[in-house]
Amino acid sequence: MPVLEPEQPKGPKDSNVLPKLPVPPLQQTLDTYLKCVEHLVSKEQFRKTKAIVEKFGAPGGVGELLQKRLLERRDKIDNWVYDYWLEDMYLNNRLPLPVNSSPAMVFPKQTFRDRNDMLRFAAHLISGVLEYKALLDGRALPVEYARGQLAGTPLCMEQYYRLFTSYRLPGPKQDTLVAQKSSVMPEPEHIIVACKNQFFVLDVVINFRRLNETDLFTQLDKIMKMADNAEERLPPIGLLTSDGRTQWAEARSSLVKDSTNRDSLDMIERCLCLVCLDDPCGLDLKDTNRALQMLHGGGHTKNGGNRWYDKPMQFVIGMDGVCGMVCEHSPFEGIVLVQCSEYLLKYMRGSPSKLVRAASVTELPAPRRLHWKCSPEVQGFLASSADNLQRLVRNLDMEVYTFKVYGKDFIKKQKMSPDAFIQVALQFAFYRCNGRPVSTYESASIRRFREGRVDNIRSATAEALAFVKSMTDGKSSVPAAEKMKKLWDAINAQTSYTVLAISGMAIDNHLLGLRTIAQELKMEKPDIFTDETYWATNQFILSTSQVPTTMEMFCCYGPVVPNGYGACYNPQLDHIIFCVSSFRDSTETCSAVFVKALEECLVEMRDLCNKCNAAAKPSDQKEGAAKPVKNGSKP
Repeated sequence: MPVLEPEQPKGPKDSNVLPKLPVPPLQQTLDTYLKCVEHLVSKEQFRKTKAIVEKFGAPGGVGELLQKRLLERRDKIDNWVYDYWLEDMYLNNRLPLPVNSSPAMVFPKQTFRDRNDMLRFAAHLISGVLEYKALLDGRALPVEYARGQLAGTPLCMEQYYRLFTSYRLPGPKQDTLVAQKSSVMPEPEHIIVACKNQFFVLDVVINFRRLNETDLFTQLDKIMKMADNAEERLPPIGLLTSDGRTQWAEARSSLVKDSTNRDSLDMIERCLCLVCLDDPCGLDLKDTNRALQMLHGGGHTKNGGNRWYDKPMQFVIGMDGVCGMVCEHSPFEGIVLVQCSEYLLKYMRGSPSKLVRAASVTELPAPRRLHWKCSPEVQGFLASSADNLQRLVRNLDMEVYTFKVYGKDFIKKQKMSPDAFIQVALQFAFYRCNGRPVSTYESASIRRFREGRVDNIRSATAEALAFVKSMTDGKSSVPAAEKMKKLWDAINAQTSYTVLAISGMAIDNHLLGLRTIAQELKMEKPDIFTDETYWATNQFILSTSQVPTTMEMFCCYGPVVPNGYGACYNPQLDHIIFCVSSFRDSTETCSAVFVKALEECLVEMRDLCNKCNAAAKPSDQKEGAAKPVKNGSKP
């Protein structure tokens, strides 16, 4: 029987050929840190920070000792930051998974004439999932190579192998990412189907044979009929997984006192994935509302209880055609979500539904409903979880916006990186709304290294600030050619930091490593990590990510701080899709206002480029502009 064990960051045969993640030189990180924060804090505060950093990095100081230990750690294990980063970024975080942590992928809206159409789509999708899983099981997924900056390098594929084998177990202080390890005879594989807040076990392998689409359709039809039976309906236990992690850990401890609940939890925790058959959401099905359905299901009165948020892969199929995925983020990054989604959509588009007309050779055993015994204590937890999810649903302010004036084609014609250009536009939009720069996070892939996940590109550069000030504060007084030079400086600074990050030389993982080593050594926390600057510049008011797709779909997620924005973008040739999120209870944010500013800023940046292109003679194109760095976007 498969057992659950803590996730081990061990690479497969193919990832061992990749280099280990480097530990950047201490002085380089400290210098970069000062450069990143100087323009984000007051002069007085920066003077204090500079003195603290110099003391930390002094010869024979605390920094050197911690760096030495970090280098020793690098020698011993495949990836020195993996465990530290996983705990800091995800497992120690106590916030609810929906909105705060779990990203969603929104598929094109489907048109289902009736229930059978929906179930055909679901059966087809499940067939695609099983095909994809067979590729993973055979380790037959082709190795990916980096695109954009430093293109052509092979990338670590380990994240893919966690898609259907992981589970995030809640803990009172820290969660555990567990991985299934099969013993000699694994049990038949199953998925869990959620329907009307009930959970059903759908075996996808019966008598050593994988179910075909007709069989899957038959079983899904049985599940829907069982779910329709109101008399047998049980409380919406899935709501518990939408709560804060400590609350859910407490509720789970209460649930497992009963053996029926233990058996049900075991079936969910060991399943391949969830397929959530949703009721119509009752809303206008514009992009924003479809995104909200993926992120939180509309709360306990809609489809919010028809989920199990601890499972990495949940495929959502709504009777109203709202479809997509919501994913527990700790086992893998967005790119893995994109590649899996694109495989499935291409599979469904390319292989017509194989619904066989003939009856199944054998009578299939009926799918099983999972049963729950709810003590008064569990009922109390359920009521509280329902209220908390409803608060989160009311609080989320989401705008999905397609900018149609131009796309990455126009940006590439300027010889600029589309990713860097959009990052500068986000800085510009925030400054226009708030009159100040803020600490910004942009995820950068470090999959060039063994077990690599991400580091942070600190996009709020001094150069970006100089550009946005020239476009805002000195709008009329600064000549266009000077603004253009400042734009090039901002693009170059952004691109340089991107190269630094994807080469394993950014500062955030390194500082986290030094901080965690100090903790492990039970040292008093070094001043650099108690300094107000460190705390303030690690509050990422702008949390951004480029998630490009080749098919019609988009990714979305929530903000990472109460007074911040989540900004996910998908650049296409002639348009850019932005998903901007914030919280309504913050007086400092408003997604619609930010989107309007973003649109204005992107148009002004285009106008500036066109004006300077027209002014430049063919012989002295780009005269007065900083020399562009090699074109390309981040991976």
